[in-house]
Amino acid sequence: MSSNTTAPPLSGVRVLDLSTLLPGPLGTLMLAEAGADVIKIERPGRGDEMRSYHPKLGDASANYAVLNRGKRAFAADLKNPADRDRVLDLAAGADVVVEQFRPGVAARLGLGYGHVRSRNPGVVYCSITGYGQEGPHAGRAGHDLNYLAETGLLGVVTDASGTPQLPVSVLADIAAGSYPAVVNILLALRRRDLTGTGCHLDISMAHNLQVLAYGYFAAHQGGGGWPRPGAEQLTGGSPRYQIYATSDGRHLAVAALEQKFWERLAQLIDLPEHLVDDDGQEDAVIAAVAERIGAHPAGHWRKVFDGEDVCTAVVATFDEAVDSGLVEPDRPERLTGPGFDVGTLRSPLDPAVRAQPGRLGYPALPPLPPEVDPLWTSPGDRR
Repeated sequence: MSSNTTAPPLSGVRVLDLSTLLPGPLGTLMLAEAGADVIKIERPGRGDEMRSYHPKLGDASANYAVLNRGKRAFAADLKNPADRDRVLDLAAGADVVVEQFRPGVAARLGLGYGHVRSRNPGVVYCSITGYGQEGPHAGRAGHDLNYLAETGLLGVVTDASGTPQLPVSVLADIAAGSYPAVVNILLALRRRDLTGTGCHLDISMAHNLQVLAYGYFAAHQGGGGWPRPGAEQLTGGSPRYQIYATSDGRHLAVAALEQKFWERLAQLIDLPEHLVDDDGQEDAVIAAVAERIGAHPAGHWRKVFDGEDVCTAVVATFDEAVDSGLVEPDRPERLTGPGFDVGTLRSPLDPAVRAQPGRLGYPALPPLPPEVDPLWTSPGDRR
């Protein structure tokens, strides 16, 4: 963080992280980046399963290091009453508790919202699940692809055979899990500032995907229909929002939705005048644009579109994205002024932010003397 900033906005906030893999750990990383003191509890021995992923960065996987740097990890067997009680002691002194068990599991372990609230009425207790705490799907197992499939999103963009494609990233985990968790935790902390009371946050990744489908719901409410796979403006039905192949096997991403961008694009690719008005002849225009773009390599189109406002770009490799400056995988930080960018990940390769990405250096939680909490009595203590 730049030297002219004030104290991080979450300085003094204590977070107990009982989650694993991606949604919860990414959410608590965002809180840690904003100054929160995050303690991560993992099972003894192997710890978080993500530690075992490849490639490695130090003792743990690179994925684990990215998501858990700056946190302090301790091993605890939550089925062991002694370890469970120590974790409950930590929860009693935390501002935020994040868990990612299936509904009912935390309560059976003795670490549910009711158990924590009885000792810490002001706690913000955040539960992240696939399908929510209640309802017919609540107890089911699932992953990102399942949530996308069951909410209708996966099927709206298909290939020529009508087959859905794998998404570019784990959209449900991040956009419907991590981000809603962080936003609602911050809102709950603000409400606690005003009222003194905490709450239980129910973050359902499947239900939160409705935000990504906002346009489809609006269309349904306005016209009664649902999106046709590959046929809507943003799902493949428009020549203005389409991916076209170049002659050298690369691709152009065209997003010239506004009329001024579309008309300029049509000029630059020499689209026949009678095809500029694409309304009602979308398939013919798509074919014509594909033919013209397919006649030249990607390098040609880069030069043609350089300096032009046509909302069209070559689909980049990661190497090209890094060279362009839009992606900075190894930067220590991007902030230059008084602000906090919790949506941009800093690199664990930088010594300043590689501070112990959760080594399981303890066979179990250390004992907690009555008036001493060793987990927060360290040189970096934020009390």
